[in-house]
Amino acid sequence: MSSDKQLVIGLFGFGVVGEGLYKVLQQTPSLNARIKKVCIKNANKKRNAPDELFTTDRDVLLNDPEINVIVEVINESEPAFYIVSTALKSGKEVVSASKKMIAEHLPELLRLQTETGISFLYEASSCASIPVIRNLEEYYDNDLLHGIRGIVNGSTNYILTKMFEEKLDFKQALLQAQQLGFAEADPTLDVDGWDAVNKWVILLLHAYGIVSHPNDILFTGIQNIQGSDASVGREKNLEIRLVGQAKKLQNGKVAAFVLPQFVKHDDHLSFVKNEYNGAVVESSFSDKQFFYGKGAGSFPTASAVLSDISALRYDYKYEYKKLYYHQPNELTNDYYLKVYLSFDDWNYIPKDKFEWIEEWHAESDRKYLVGVLHATELKENNWWRENGTSLILSPEPIIEDVEVRKLKKKSLELAGLNFN
Repeated sequence: MSSDKQLVIGLFGFGVVGEGLYKVLQQTPSLNARIKKVCIKNANKKRNAPDELFTTDRDVLLNDPEINVIVEVINESEPAFYIVSTALKSGKEVVSASKKMIAEHLPELLRLQTETGISFLYEASSCASIPVIRNLEEYYDNDLLHGIRGIVNGSTNYILTKMFEEKLDFKQALLQAQQLGFAEADPTLDVDGWDAVNKWVILLLHAYGIVSHPNDILFTGIQNIQGSDASVGREKNLEIRLVGQAKKLQNGKVAAFVLPQFVKHDDHLSFVKNEYNGAVVESSFSDKQFFYGKGAGSFPTASAVLSDISALRYDYKYEYKKLYYHQPNELTNDYYLKVYLSFDDWNYIPKDKFEWIEEWHAESDRKYLVGVLHATELKENNWWRENGTSLILSPEPIIEDVEVRKLKKKSLELAGLNFN
């Protein structure tokens, strides 16, 4: 497409994001783009647009030769994949915001783009208004990228903010988030970490060329965080965030996870509060760069969709440089994590699985410890998610094998023993 060609859009979904895009396009006539038809599920629902704009037949959009762009912003993964794959095969450019669908179908979507040569853009799928994908894709060289950390779910961040600042318990904070529209009536995808890990799969692809699946990533949400955990954080001058992290280790492989984490007050992510998202990218020469913005909502998400639509005028495509032009990195679980665990009963905690335990408090009903576990122990077992156990990472959680060996050697030397 050239910059002066009109974009004729078939829009799937007219919820918060779809309606937001409709309004935004009305305010940007210079884009030379218009929505010809919108496919929705419920024909009887009253909407703030002319009735003739809507249809419940997806083929009306997919088979219309005048429609050259499909924008897909629905919630269901498999129907979204059908829409996107059919559109690409039909030669229509596609813009999507469906992180679950993209994360679960990465190999197929990459293959379709290679076979068809058609643009498939999805900036809105990761951090809504924050252009993280485009920056990772265009700016950061694979070999120079040390790591990326981010808060990518506004619902959980809002809940944690209220637990800290207003000392609400989890249920109270969740209810408030639901009342304000920041959390769904069924908040499972958000609070259990699924939404965040889907987004992290997408960011891993553009940061390191890693094609993965949500099941490959160590993750949990904030469902077990308690008010007592927030109290411990305040005592230690720390806050809690649900953080996605990817770090290149000394062996060249990448550690990646999405877990609750204590953050220091001078950490960039400590400034990310309420429904906002933020990401910190660290590379060899530019040091740390901080991206910050609204992670949810009608206009913030629609703005990312609009940016992708605008890019289609110039035939923009993701080149997947880290995947196709570099040696892609490899995920690993061969590292250690320094964790805080709070729990009610010692019998549920396998103390023998810890490399060491450096702090413990057992004098109250709610007990906690700080120790070091191998990532594989967490990836392959669920005891740390069960029986009301709460796991939160330390501010600098990743410990590589070489560091563990040095620490063990030092401990043995202090004990007067030789280390072999």
